[in-house]
Amino acid sequence: MARRRTTSAPLWTVDSPDTIMHGDNLAATAQLPDGAFQLIYLDPPFNTGREQRFQSISTVRRPAAPAAAAEPDGADGAASAEPTTAIEEAPADDASTILRRGFGGRDYTAVKRTLIRYDDRFADYWQFLEPRLAEAWRLLADTGTLYLHLDYREAHYAKLALDALFGRECFLNELIWAYDYGAKTARRWPAKHDTILVYVKNPRSYYFDAEAVDREPYMAPGLVTPEQAERGKRPTDVWWHTIVPTSGRERTGYATQKPEGVLRRIVQASSAPGDWVLDFFAGSGTTGAVATQLGRRALLIDEHADAVRIMRRRIPSARVVDADGVELPADPLAESPAAGSSTEPTAQRIAKPTATSPEPQLAAERSA
Repeated sequence: MARRRTTSAPLWTVDSPDTIMHGDNLAATAQLPDGAFQLIYLDPPFNTGREQRFQSISTVRRPAAPAAAAEPDGADGAASAEPTTAIEEAPADDASTILRRGFGGRDYTAVKRTLIRYDDRFADYWQFLEPRLAEAWRLLADTGTLYLHLDYREAHYAKLALDALFGRECFLNELIWAYDYGAKTARRWPAKHDTILVYVKNPRSYYFDAEAVDREPYMAPGLVTPEQAERGKRPTDVWWHTIVPTSGRERTGYATQKPEGVLRRIVQASSAPGDWVLDFFAGSGTTGAVATQLGRRALLIDEHADAVRIMRRRIPSARVVDADGVELPADPLAESPAAGSSTEPTAQRIAKPTATSPEPQLAAERSA
């Protein structure tokens, strides 16, 4: 049975275990204490101006006609299910059935369903985002760092807003995460990067450990000594890194999932083992998954049930509560998806197709 906290008990303290919170992030962060987090990473909606919808496609082999000799798919002769996924702009219907002819003339039925949709259009995007950035500033420790992940549509506005909120002297970096895949317009330079703005709470005391960050290969190893080439170089402020591949081991099926390698650099550089990391646009929980792998502690907040379900799966040791402190019971869908169908949304944002970058991956991913 879920336990409801008393009015005198805080929703979260620095002695809490890793925590996943299901609820509105502005209401939840208002209950957290000042200066409690060493690192805050935020990946808010990008204000693309479109309704975003991500879907599953369940493909099931159709039984052969009675007159035909059907070849069984398994030992018990049951039809096999081959889940696949796809993503596309929002169609008119939430579900549709497609008949497909596959290898050897076998027929398949593909049922497409919308799993989650959200409106990535904001009448006033900054009316939505600014109070959440103010909360991030309040919650940062004096040695802490904020990483705000946006795309080209809003990054320039964010820089002005954060300069006003933190002070221009607290600006540390503009990181460029570059990737190369998908359609490329011939009418302008194709947009193939995201921007991560980095601000510190106190420019005189912030924590940054460059030596803890995984090194990457030199792009021109012949221009350095063999010893340097073997060791690799520290990353700069431009990061070539793959988007999560659709068949990769870390893929969760969440549409806006970011690669573990990108978050790994952030967590390594701006926090130490035992520090608290906060992500209140947590999505698939990559921030928390990486933080716990590296010995940090994580508080993750998201209002979408599908996000919470995936985070449970990635961080099974975390407690899960709502914004009132009610401990949520185990979700059977988080334990094992239904056999024979895909219960997860696809692993990419519509505006950013998934692919492999032409540049090297991080050392941590190459060894995985």
